[in-house]
Amino acid sequence: MKEEATSKNRKRKRQRNPKTTKEEPSESPKNQNNDKKRQRDTKTHGVSSASSKRPKASNFLDTLREKLSGGNFRRLNEKLYTCSGKEALDYFSEDPSLFDMYHTGYQQQMTNWPELPVNSIISWLSSRSSSLVVADFGCGDARIAKSVKNKVFSIDLVSKDPSVIACDMSNTPLESSSVDVAVFCLSLMGTNYSSYIKEAHRVLRPSGWLLIAEVKSRFDPNNGGADPKDFVKAVSDLGFSSSLKDFSNKMFILLHFKKKEKMNSNKKKIEWPELKACLYKRR
Repeated sequence: MKEEATSKNRKRKRQRNPKTTKEEPSESPKNQNNDKKRQRDTKTHGVSSASSKRPKASNFLDTLREKLSGGNFRRLNEKLYTCSGKEALDYFSEDPSLFDMYHTGYQQQMTNWPELPVNSIISWLSSRSSSLVVADFGCGDARIAKSVKNKVFSIDLVSKDPSVIACDMSNTPLESSSVDVAVFCLSLMGTNYSSYIKEAHRVLRPSGWLLIAEVKSRFDPNNGGADPKDFVKAVSDLGFSSSLKDFSNKMFILLHFKKKEKMNSNKKKIEWPELKACLYKRR
């Protein structure tokens, strides 16, 4: 009986004082916040590190656009140098946007030139009477017309401005003997360039000026270019007298002629030299 009573007492004791199981101490709010912060920092540093290795999207797209633009310009430039003026006119008339594409690339190329030939021509015109009427063959963005007080007929293959006459430069709508100065600034392109100069002779008044600025390498006989003496002779045989030959610039040459008062009645076949195409290398 005594043992039974002792057993009951032990049972009651266990019920009053049940054993508690040990539990892992839970993290304090402070520790939880620190862990979350470490996770955020790890993610942030990972993204930052990866993004720092990647080129910025805007820079990449600008570079890509520049390369595409440069490639299109080279193809269009080659086309203009290796076809006739009529073919070039038809080409751009079919898709005028190509003209914008070409001149965008052209302007980019001109940024590499220390001096622009168009500025030399503008300076020449500015030093003379503003009453002189000018025909700008292959005017591009019509910079000459925008820079001088003279009346300027701006002529090119495509007209993006009401003041520009769109036509084949060998067949302009200008009247004969109607202008005082004819300008070709880097525009003697095409296999029939001589027909452009003949058209300039037609529209010039007697004693009128013919101003030509061209890429120097096109007149380097040691590098496949034309002999400048042959070119000057051909222009002179057409009915001009040479007044200036300037080869001092690294990038371009300047040639000035005056239309003769009287034409030579003894017409002979003119030997026009082939001008080297100015093609840009792929970079």
